[in-house]
Amino acid sequence: MNHLPLLLKREYWEHRGGFLWTPVWITAAILIITAMGIVSAEMFSTKTQVHIGFSLDELRGSISAEDIAQAANGLDMAQLAITGIAGIGLFFVTFFYLLGALYDDRRDRSVLFWKSLPISDTATVVSKALAALLLMPVIMLVVATLAYLVFLVLISLWAAVHGVNPMPAVLASHPLGMFLRFVAALPAQMLWALPAVGWLLFWSAFARSKPFLWAVLLPIVAIAANWWLGKIGGVHLTGDLNLGTILGRLLFSIFPGSWLGANGVAVGATRISLNLNDDHVVGSLDPTRIYGLLTTADLWIGVIGGLALLAGAIWLRGRRVETSV
Repeated sequence: MNHLPLLLKREYWEHRGGFLWTPVWITAAILIITAMGIVSAEMFSTKTQVHIGFSLDELRGSISAEDIAQAANGLDMAQLAITGIAGIGLFFVTFFYLLGALYDDRRDRSVLFWKSLPISDTATVVSKALAALLLMPVIMLVVATLAYLVFLVLISLWAAVHGVNPMPAVLASHPLGMFLRFVAALPAQMLWALPAVGWLLFWSAFARSKPFLWAVLLPIVAIAANWWLGKIGGVHLTGDLNLGTILGRLLFSIFPGSWLGANGVAVGATRISLNLNDDHVVGSLDPTRIYGLLTTADLWIGVIGGLALLAGAIWLRGRRVETSV
């Protein structure tokens, strides 16, 4: 395990396009669209003022403390949205990274080189799991936060051009607080995502070809079979043991915040309040609410299952060096 830092660096340099440049390009696209929206608003400002009788210039003398608080909350929501969109990209990058993590080096035979080094199979598999669970989310959060700061500058300049002082709203928002809340949620997200990480790495180590079909098609067939057995009155999984829920956890728990329901944290029969419609978004991300997840059996059952799958991936890593491709 002493080689873990070096192995994590290896994962980063071999997959820098996905780890770094995917969130960079996604957030850059958001900023470009924002800039285009500002330019378009300026180009059509005269028409807009005529039809709806509203302009930023008219706001200068009528901004109240309540308006500032609402604007600050809107900025927090914008930071949440930028981070969430970057998180969608993170899901796809993580999914396909894990599917190829233990398969690609068997396909190109580079596994023989790595096995010649004094690095254990356990360290190799753990480094790939940590790259997906920790390294990639941290990079995404940093990139998304930097992009939000650029977004903040764009919006502030636009407001300033119209004589509206943006600083009260900017100072009332919580960019650092939001970032720290996201970071504080990472350990809970890592534990929740462990089943999917173990599942994808297991099939990456097992498959002789087409790991995607093994990891995805097999659950689809199992769900269809379970549904069919239910329809004909046969023995099938229902309720908390619903096969769709279990296999959905195995495939999609790596999605950032996948444990969040519409109005709270949906974990089995437990619902932990997390209302994003609060007046203060940063308060909705209170760690004491998020870490209520740690008190649920569903989380720890998933952790045990994820660790078992990782153990299976380590065992297979030591015994499979070939593919059929």
